[in-house]
Amino acid sequence: MTDTDEASDARATTVPGGSARPAVPPVPAAPRRVGAMLPRDLPVAQVLPFVRRAEELGFEELWVVEDLGFRGGIAQAGAVLAATERITVGLGILPTGARNVAFAAMELATLAHLFPGRLVTGIGHGMPGWMRDVDAWPASPVTLLTEYTTALRALLRGERVATQGRYVTLHDVQIGEVPDVAPPVVLGVRGPRSMAVAGRVADGVLLAEPSPPSYVAAAIEQLGGPVGADGVRREVMAYDVAAVADEPEAAYAVVRPALAWIGEPDWTPHVARLPFAAELAALRERAGSPQAFGAALPSEWLADLALAGTPDQVRAGVAARHDAGATSVVLTPVGEDRLGALETFARVLGT
Repeated sequence: MTDTDEASDARATTVPGGSARPAVPPVPAAPRRVGAMLPRDLPVAQVLPFVRRAEELGFEELWVVEDLGFRGGIAQAGAVLAATERITVGLGILPTGARNVAFAAMELATLAHLFPGRLVTGIGHGMPGWMRDVDAWPASPVTLLTEYTTALRALLRGERVATQGRYVTLHDVQIGEVPDVAPPVVLGVRGPRSMAVAGRVADGVLLAEPSPPSYVAAAIEQLGGPVGADGVRREVMAYDVAAVADEPEAAYAVVRPALAWIGEPDWTPHVARLPFAAELAALRERAGSPQAFGAALPSEWLADLALAGTPDQVRAGVAARHDAGATSVVLTPVGEDRLGALETFARVLGT
């Protein structure tokens, strides 16, 4: 559906028998936001300078990650919100198996109450290996995700929730201080069944890297289209590792190590529609290790697998992801100088 299709006549129409349907407002055109990722391993002394600079440079979103063994997502989000004034802060992602949904809702509602309209919450299954390491991987991850998302969104809206599910049970629970603006809840998921859950019970989806345009388009199909049954456009956030240089090969050399894991089975949905998907799988088989695979990735594949290359190539990559339906393209700067990379991206993209 094109923007023109979505902005079609919104006047009341007459149905057979002469009754008139109520006017339906047109769905706004998709936003084309650009965000940045706060690297999980950025030295702690650089964290707040990085996020303040991201805001100064005009990035619209700043995303924090919660990976096992690094930093907590909610704590980071609170620190970033307090250290900035305008930028939207995204949590990507909180694993559903790690927190009771009522206590998670309480934490998120507090942030949304203190910093209205500036929080986006991403939740998901979490990486299976990590979740098994802490004995938090459920027998049915999709069931847990569905129950958890439904309850979390209801609690954040201030509803009193009583539910008896396989994993989520609440006995008449309500959050006392409800934010004026309930934070959107997007699901950080990959598989088609989980994407379908996002389409049914969430505000959208958060796509891990790599997010080539073909993957963005496939995700929107699996969501059930760009617009939900409520007529609201679904959020589609797309992560990608990023590097820019005057010479393409200099940028490619920076991103290759960050792409070492995309040949593993969990990443198959990301690359399945790429014309070189079979060759990529064969390369991983031959390479023997993720690191060797990343080092051997051909340069001609990297325009799809990362936002990397010359300024023109990076601008084209961002535009292609937006054109495919991403409402937000989130750059993950890699290399030794992440703050310097952030500043370069701002100049290249005109944020």
